[in-house]
Amino acid sequence: MAPTVTVTFADVLRARDLLAGHLPPTPMWSYPALDEVVGARVLVKHENVQPIGAFKVRGGLTLLAGMAPAERARGLVTFSTGNHAQSLAYACREFGAACTVVMPAAANPAKARAVRALGATVVLDGADLAATQSRAEEIAEREGRLLIGPADTPALIAGVGTLYLEVLEARPDVDAVVVPVGSGTGAAAAGIVAAELAPGCRVVGVQSDRSPAGHDSWRAGECVRRPDRTAAEGLATGRGFALPQSLMGTGLADFHLVPDERIAQARRLLAGYAHTLAEGAGAAGLAALLEHPDAYAGRTVVVVCTGGNASPAELAKLTEN
Repeated sequence: MAPTVTVTFADVLRARDLLAGHLPPTPMWSYPALDEVVGARVLVKHENVQPIGAFKVRGGLTLLAGMAPAERARGLVTFSTGNHAQSLAYACREFGAACTVVMPAAANPAKARAVRALGATVVLDGADLAATQSRAEEIAEREGRLLIGPADTPALIAGVGTLYLEVLEARPDVDAVVVPVGSGTGAAAAGIVAAELAPGCRVVGVQSDRSPAGHDSWRAGECVRRPDRTAAEGLATGRGFALPQSLMGTGLADFHLVPDERIAQARRLLAGYAHTLAEGAGAAGLAALLEHPDAYAGRTVVVVCTGGNASPAELAKLTEN
């Protein structure tokens, strides 16, 4: 069933107004040594320097800024493996709203601590995101709070779209923007903005081949479930999400799957050639260029470093060959 809501370019422009004064634009740099290795002109959009270390903060702040005071007063409940949780916790702290986050029992301890440090209540429960969603729904109903999912809320996608306003207003001439996909909010937003500002730019999604639900949903034209085994936490989802998928259906030119080993290689290259600490998801865009060199050779490509919240295991692997 198609979602009953959508997101438009006008929503993204409104999100930019709502975010004014909350977040400065993030840098986008080129690194000649990285270009030489990749064989393309690569521009890295550094969302890893956001206050929570990831792009999703744009969505959380847009959501809270657009709420009526009475809505904020109810408090919010969400479920997440990490960066969405931090986004909502950060935004709730900024606007004085109560926030409860349900995370899987085996969630990254560093991300759980970060959410608590932002003032949110963390509930660790369930083996996967589906189980955390059920628990979050129970809490929201019992306490009368607003339930906010990680993907199917229009304000979250509109807020993320401001990232692509920054990219494509600065460089409408780029050949492609390669966007990591977990739930798909980033790729959905990129397609909306590119259609308006840079129709010649190809928007390409990328996901781990060990968690291909977003990719397979896009290929099938409907949301499907798949095994979720990637080590890249920001790409770890076992199902497609309706609203992002409906937008990606018309907004994406292509969608790549890459192995986790290629993502690890991309993380090492970003650290060594672009002075950038990227979590697995944040390196997935570069991994796609490495996996499909012929598709991007000699072209100007933006890769979005969506986050820098690397787990201890990811940090340990940075020095491996």
